Amino acid sequence: MSTNQPVQATQAGGGGAPDARQLRSILITVSIALMAVIASVTGLNVAQTHMAVEFGASQSTVLWIINIYTLALAALLLPLGALGDRLGRKPMLVAGLAVFGIATVVAALAPTAEVMLATRVVSGIGAAMIMPITLAVITSTFPEEQRGKAIGVWTGVAGGGGILGMFLAALLVDVADWRWLFTLPVVLILMALAMTLKSVPNSRETSAHRFDTVGALVSIIAVTGLIFVLQEGPERGWTAPATLISLTVGLIAAIGFVAWELHRRDASLLDVRLFRNRGLSGGSLTLLVVFGVQAGIGVVLFPFFQAVLGWSGLLSTVAMMPMALAMVMSSGLAPKLAAGIGARMTMVAGIALAGVGMALMALFVSVSGGYLSVLPGLLAMGVGMGLSMTPSTEAITASLPHEKQGVASALNDVTREFGTALGVALLGALVSAGYRNAVNDKLHGIPQSAADTAREGVANAVEAAGSTGPHAQDLLHAAHQSFVDGWQQAMWAGAAIMSALLVYIAFRGPENTPSAVADETDPAEAVSAG
Repeated sequence: MSTNQPVQATQAGGGGAPDARQLRSILITVSIALMAVIASVTGLNVAQTHMAVEFGASQSTVLWIINIYTLALAALLLPLGALGDRLGRKPMLVAGLAVFGIATVVAALAPTAEVMLATRVVSGIGAAMIMPITLAVITSTFPEEQRGKAIGVWTGVAGGGGILGMFLAALLVDVADWRWLFTLPVVLILMALAMTLKSVPNSRETSAHRFDTVGALVSIIAVTGLIFVLQEGPERGWTAPATLISLTVGLIAAIGFVAWELHRRDASLLDVRLFRNRGLSGGSLTLLVVFGVQAGIGVVLFPFFQAVLGWSGLLSTVAMMPMALAMVMSSGLAPKLAAGIGARMTMVAGIALAGVGMALMALFVSVSGGYLSVLPGLLAMGVGMGLSMTPSTEAITASLPHEKQGVASALNDVTREFGTALGVALLGALVSAGYRNAVNDKLHGIPQSAADTAREGVANAVEAAGSTGPHAQDLLHAAHQSFVDGWQQAMWAGAAIMSALLVYIAFRGPENTPSAVADETDPAEAVSAG
């Protein structure tokens, strides 16, 4: 355990603890800042075609423009979270907002793909300065009896913000120009910056030890290598030299990081021995799986909406909103449930509901049933994920000392990013493999060139159908049904993973002691209701 001195905090508006009005302002501020970061993760997904045309860029370059932001964000979360603890959380948040805002404005005006890539890297750096601090401000500012609900608001924004951001980006792309999608994060950043300067108190760690530079550098290498594998493996191939080299470097660095942190002990960036704590290990594993499933569902839902149902990008994004809203609402309710039945049982209930949601989608999804065949599953998953995310996040932050809340928050965020990348890679690969296996038996009589194109994916099959004359309907039917077959395999796999997680948390989850329930008029509840 850390032997650092107690945290030294300077509260907004002078000495003493913030009152209810100040706490409400703090929570709104960090939620707005977090929303800007989360919206930028998914916003560019709806503009891939526009960027490819305007920049004359390949699909690989466009994907790098999207993924480089997440890669920089994930790699720098832990060291920048630790620096925020030492240098002061308010200065780090202000600096991060400034870096992120400037980079976003430059990205909106970028004349070439190379400039866009560079701005996305800088945006990722700014996001890594912002994201862990937003949660650390909550855990270091809010009194214990109100902290759970404040974290519930934070997790609701973190979980549902990506879908909301994608919807607004798709709306702007449809009614204006793709560059206008940067308007949302810029507006949010300006609001958050003004409110941070006015409302957010400063707090920092006072330590007699030097910053763990070696641990920080090794963690960056480890996270970069492993995230690169998950992002690029499906595109380059899992046995490609770049994939294998990255995997090897990432694993060696991860092992080296653990060994180094064990050696450093009290002066470590992250005391890895704390993973023996049920709250830290159980909360981290739950977030890894839950966010992985959420991201993977998003990847397979859009081809279903667009290629199978024939919907536009905007309508497809609207169709995701019920899951996001259910997630946000249940995240706000989770602290009350945890106060009554305990954190572990709340997590178990959430994981069970999410697993049921995946099973419902596996059982009832069909081409003829359309959106209604997946809506019940989406709602169950949204509620389940919201219930499990809040106590998991609180378990992680409660496992590290008060002066290490930037590190705790960063660990929470790194786990989310790993889960997202892993879920996209795993569920995406399962759907693709299931589709290819199913469509091979359904292409008899289809012209060879169109059949070869159809094997690449359902979107390719839809595009090729127009050139097959009388075989068009047969090809479309085969592709649509094959995608549903692949979808079902992925959903059953996700349900099995959720079941395994359920058993683990039921027996090895955080302590199930019910927590204190906050006053009915606390700031977190007011923000959640708003």
